[in-house]
Amino acid sequence: EVQLVESGGGLVQAGGSLRLSCAASGFTLDDYAIGWFRQAPGKEREAVSCISSSTGSTYYANSLKGRFTISSDTAKNTVYLQMNSLKPEDTAVYYCAAEPSPRLATMTWLGKDDFRYWGQGTQVTVSS
Repeated sequence: EVQLVESGGGLVQAGGSLRLSCAASGFTLDDYAIGWFRQAPGKEREAVSCISSSTGSTYYANSLKGRFTISSDTAKNTVYLQMNSLKPEDTAVYYCAAEPSPRLATMTWLGKDDFRYWGQGTQVTVSS
């Protein structure tokens, strides 16, 4: 059974950093693309980043390039999202998602319908 468990969210001041973790079980990272999405109140769920551990390919939303970094540890079957220089507009629930299609990390745009497996989410709140 595919399971994804996010952790690392919390409350941080603007300009601060957080590292989110997505612990995967029931599958091997090399066979999947792992994505991070976020959803703010009243807004659509949007793609933040994606990684293919087998190819090293990564995807970032254009607005987040340079502040967020995605990485994976295949030994721990865990994907991380390092978030720096956080802004109040980064406040959202952050979700980890998985899809058995590593090529997704090479796409120029990703939507929530591209992924079938989802974690429960972790809240990130950035205060001004």
